[in-house]
Amino acid sequence: MQKDTSTTAPSTTSGRIRHRKRSNEVIPEVSKANGTRLLVNDKSKYKSMLIRAYSSIWMIGGFALIIYMGHLYITAMVVVIQIFMARELFNLLRRAHEDRQLPGFRLLNWHFFFTAMLFVYGRILSQHLVNTVTSDMVLYRLVSSLIKYHMVICYSLYIAGFMWFILTLKKKMYKYQFGQYAWTHMILIVVFGQSSFTVASIFEGIFWFLLPATLIVINDIAAYFFGFFFGRTPLIKLSPKKTWEGFIGASVTTIISAFVLADIMGHSQWLTCPRKDLSTGWLHCDPGPLFKSESYSLPGWIPHWFAWKEISILPIQWHALCLGLFASIIAPFGGFFASGFKRAFKIKDFGDSIPGHGGITDRMDCQMVMAVFAYIYHQSFVVPQSLSVEMILDQILINLTFDEQEALYWRLGEILQQGIQRKS
Repeated sequence: MQKDTSTTAPSTTSGRIRHRKRSNEVIPEVSKANGTRLLVNDKSKYKSMLIRAYSSIWMIGGFALIIYMGHLYITAMVVVIQIFMARELFNLLRRAHEDRQLPGFRLLNWHFFFTAMLFVYGRILSQHLVNTVTSDMVLYRLVSSLIKYHMVICYSLYIAGFMWFILTLKKKMYKYQFGQYAWTHMILIVVFGQSSFTVASIFEGIFWFLLPATLIVINDIAAYFFGFFFGRTPLIKLSPKKTWEGFIGASVTTIISAFVLADIMGHSQWLTCPRKDLSTGWLHCDPGPLFKSESYSLPGWIPHWFAWKEISILPIQWHALCLGLFASIIAPFGGFFASGFKRAFKIKDFGDSIPGHGGITDRMDCQMVMAVFAYIYHQSFVVPQSLSVEMILDQILINLTFDEQEALYWRLGEILQQGIQRKS
């Protein structure tokens, strides 16, 4: 009887046995949980730090100059940032071969972008534009008409883009084109969703834009340096170089900075006064009770040799602590989200426009989360909820024509005259 040897020798005719190729890379012990090296173990960290610091100094200097120039220039800076962010995000899913077969398709993306920009800024700045041209009757009527038909104009532009997209659909390119269409709309939500809150905060007072933005910058710098010198314990796998030491050190630094900076910024009318128009002149206003010092007596257990027996604190400083807590604990999750997003697309940075930092989007990930929170917090806990004379006047100016305003003026005059006669 012939012995069956099929179980002892592998068959060479039925198929090949595939062996998985093993990597020769040795993973350091300190980073096996994270999958990469921590910054503290990176040999090129000092060169990276110098490049990053040099870029940061230029960015902070330019940012300070724009803040000094005023609300309109800050808004222009936000617009420029949006354009760079949109360009970086548009490029993520673009393929050169497909784009060459679709002439004008990139232009369609920007058509939707600027339509969304017109809609968002038209809604936010319409009243400010009306207040700016009130003295010129011709411009006032023109602006009033544009505001009245603003939504119709934006909708017409969007429908034109929609029809443009449908008419340019090409066989064997449907999947790519619809993917780009969906991706464009997601970018518009991400970019303009947060920017609408940012611009609204700017005109409520530069303070409500500057303090949250500064806290994010401080948190980012503090996390980098604490992680740079003391980082040992990995924080989250999505962002391998972030450490618990950097996160905790940055949180403490940010909260203390929020309390101190609110006191410094709160004494400047240029930062605290709201802007009601689109002019660039100097501002003077009553800052309100939030920006007026209140004295607090120190408790009796303070040593007698201590120089101060009471301290002055602005009420806004207590609100600043809430902003500091959010900036240090919640806002970093915007960065974690961006890190996961980049891993999904297998890229290191969204762009390379800022040496040592990556792209504009890499710097704006936490800022987007913070800007939305700052505006919502301001509207919910700071702005009085009752109607005021200014709020009513704003609604009259934006919703009534000049003839209707004149009729209202005479009608109010009659009502006031009747009230005076009753009293007499």
